[in-house]
Amino acid sequence: MPRLLPGTSPETDVYALTDDGLSLGRPVLDVARALLGSGIKILQYREKEKKAGQMLAECLELRRLTREAGACFIVNDHVDIALLCEADGVHVGQDDLPVEAVRRLVGPDMIIGQSTHSPEQARAAVAAGADYIGVGPIYPTKTKKDVCAAVTLDYLDWVVKHIDLPFVAIGGIKRHNIADVVAHGARCCALVSELVG
Repeated sequence: MPRLLPGTSPETDVYALTDDGLSLGRPVLDVARALLGSGIKILQYREKEKKAGQMLAECLELRRLTREAGACFIVNDHVDIALLCEADGVHVGQDDLPVEAVRRLVGPDMIIGQSTHSPEQARAAVAAGADYIGVGPIYPTKTKKDVCAAVTLDYLDWVVKHIDLPFVAIGGIKRHNIADVVAHGARCCALVSELVG
């Protein structure tokens, strides 16, 4: 299996994301310890409702834990926090800072991922210099408040055929449907509620 993130992360097929609201009242650090202890090698910190100071404190500890576990650590949206905690990468959405601007801030060595929902966005992410793309949401999902409509397996099929960049499939992926996502060419799948819940 090829690396998801060139040069930094171990080969893996599961990309885990944190979500305090889906963690059954358990602190994000406890959930992260359990994920890393189970062998997760890519962990994204995605917390939308917390204050910056709390996010930084959690990310500093997650950076320590991921280093100890030999795992890649990605921060969602917050380039400043990714820099301050020395994360391996930052993941941005379509409405966040553009990839080119993020690259100017983080330099050449930090991984930049970008969410994409269409062929046009995938091509733009490649042209902008993203290191990997998110492909989804494959299925309807409620883990994000501002999520777009599901892109279905059709968009995944298109990415597999046309995009040479590493990618992670995301959105509504669960135990009962992950085999279908893999059958359509996804080599790495992101899961949220299925893991943290």
